[in-house]
Amino acid sequence: MTKLAEWLLALSVLGAAWVTLNFNLLGLDLPPPLQQLLWPLPVYLLVVFGCYSLATIGYRVATFNDCEDAARELQQQISEAKRDLALKGLKF
Repeated sequence: MTKLAEWLLALSVLGAAWVTLNFNLLGLDLPPPLQQLLWPLPVYLLVVFGCYSLATIGYRVATFNDCEDAARELQQQISEAKRDLALKGLKF
């Protein structure tokens, strides 16, 4: 199962639970404080998801690895390409 499918499944389950509890489809008599908490729950979850996303991006940027060997190899390939093109008459 792809990540997109996992996220869509989780959102569908949460959405179905939210609609079921908000519109009292099961006949549960929820106390008023819980009903007041249910209405803005999607907004709270969106804010939490945003915070999680920013924290994940920040962590991945902070722990990004340098690839020194790959950089040297790329510089070598660029030099070889320049020499090859110079031999064919291209001027830089």
